[in-house]
Amino acid sequence: MRKPICMIAILLTTLSAAFAQEPVKYNQYGVAVSSDRLDVEAQDGILVLASPNSGYKLWFDIRVQADAAAFFGAPDYADRIGDGISIRRARFAVKGQLDENWYGEFDMDLANGLVELKDAIVRYTGLPNWEIQVGNFKENFSIQRNTTSRYLQFMERPMVCSALTPSRHFGLNAKYAKDWFWGSAGIFGPEIAGAEEWQYIADNNKDFGYNSGMSLTGKVVFRPLYKMNDASLHIGAAASYRTPKASAEKYGFYRASARNSTSINRKKYLDTNDLPDYDHNLVWTVELAGHYKGLRYEAAYVQDNVSFKADAADPSPKMFNGWYAQAGYLLFGGTQRYDANGGKYTKIKPGRKWGDIELCARYEYCNLNSGNVFGGTAEAYTLGINYWVTNNVKMQLNYQFNNNDRYANGKNKLFVGLDETGAPTKDFAKVVTEKGKAGVDYHMVAVRFEIDF
Repeated sequence: MRKPICMIAILLTTLSAAFAQEPVKYNQYGVAVSSDRLDVEAQDGILVLASPNSGYKLWFDIRVQADAAAFFGAPDYADRIGDGISIRRARFAVKGQLDENWYGEFDMDLANGLVELKDAIVRYTGLPNWEIQVGNFKENFSIQRNTTSRYLQFMERPMVCSALTPSRHFGLNAKYAKDWFWGSAGIFGPEIAGAEEWQYIADNNKDFGYNSGMSLTGKVVFRPLYKMNDASLHIGAAASYRTPKASAEKYGFYRASARNSTSINRKKYLDTNDLPDYDHNLVWTVELAGHYKGLRYEAAYVQDNVSFKADAADPSPKMFNGWYAQAGYLLFGGTQRYDANGGKYTKIKPGRKWGDIELCARYEYCNLNSGNVFGGTAEAYTLGINYWVTNNVKMQLNYQFNNNDRYANGKNKLFVGLDETGAPTKDFAKVVTEKGKAGVDYHMVAVRFEIDF
């Protein structure tokens, strides 16, 4: 009698286990796939889907920055600067850690109705302290460039960073970060941003057989205070060897330019114009940054040495440079934070339930004059107030005074002074200083409202 009862018990146990198993699931191609249930959380206001059983994690990174700016104090001879508003950034990104070894990211910008690719990354993280990635992303060169716009102390980066430091390009990069040392090296091709850049690449390839262009970029950072929780010291140096890129409108031309207030003022006073027969350039930087509790500071010098072909009309090398120094302090007990893996600064820890207020100041200088190239020189003094409302909301108020020299005429398109007859002139050689100051100086007041979710 016992034997049939045991067989029945075994049968019931087997059937129960079979019914308890998850049914087989198939993807859209009819292939059986494994499945993993996810937990849904809002982590500091960011929607995150994460598996409690594996390393899988998916989250959205969305950012909106709404700007307004007013300009005043320019000389009477200067071209009028229009006040305005804009959506500075409207970013949408999907990021995923598929397991402990693989990470992927897709990021685009939809600001003002224009679609632009930002980051498209495949990253391998399976080696301790290493990250190896391929795709379109920022080169590890300048701490100011690499700091996300969410956590910048001012609404815009310094002019010298906009004019001379590399940003996003398609490439392969390896990075090592541990304790006091951080290092990065990569090889990069052209800029992959929008339809315009890709059309240049396609046309240069189809019509002329030009290479896409190549750059080699490396950076090292030393962090002697890595054991301290409320302080950091970042001592960095980087260099990049660069050749002509097929993503440029004119292949084989060098050009450096920068706006010196906000993107609302579309005038680029600083502009070398297109310099033909460009062969290569070597841009390098040294930087110092740090924080102690609520204080954060940063300074950098950047220099770009540009070489031209031997048979160029003007083969003499050119040198452009600039520097900036800035600092900010949280007034109500907040703490600045350093991202050790990224080698840059990240969001603050506010000192009050209602947030915190940061006071900031910056001086910057950019020189695009060299030899017989007169791209202009400018300096700017900026004061800023940042109100960190929550982890996801930030408001910024910037005042800036811009001082441009007589050569900063936007490729000979902008008035920079008065000639001997008292008439406005765009030709710096015709400016008579006795009839007034040369160059366009002006003031700016700008505000930003930002939300991240």
